[in-house]
Amino acid sequence: MPIYFVRHAKAGSRSAWIGDDRDRPLVDNGWEQARALATRLSALNPSVLWSSPYLRCQQTLQPLGELCGLEVVVDSRLEEDSPLEKSLAILDDAPDNAVLCSHGDVIPDAVNGLIRRGMDVADIPRALKKGSVFVLHRENGLFIRAEYWEAPKTK
Repeated sequence: MPIYFVRHAKAGSRSAWIGDDRDRPLVDNGWEQARALATRLSALNPSVLWSSPYLRCQQTLQPLGELCGLEVVVDSRLEEDSPLEKSLAILDDAPDNAVLCSHGDVIPDAVNGLIRRGMDVADIPRALKKGSVFVLHRENGLFIRAEYWEAPKTK
């Protein structure tokens, strides 16, 4: 059964943001991406929604939570700069059909760690776009293959 590993949708510029980066929100385009992701993922019956503590990750899953009646649960193992061991541990802990939202450093690191464990990935993108998804397929507790979904198109 799959686990959906989402990179947060578009947020405002890091360099232009004044204040704690954990509080940087989605921009209008990011909200459009979040709603498009919600439409696509809600049809797949997500079991849980786990997010990085960063606001932009929580907001990315918010429309999905509203559609599915699920709470977005914050887990620090998904935050920026999370060590590989923690990222892999949360993936191992995730139930089937879980949707996890994290960052552009954590997701590729975790996917590469799973590849080193033997997971097959058809096409690895050169750059992990905001709002994109890795679908991780697990059998008997092992991640065996993954595919990459491009980010939803927005205006």
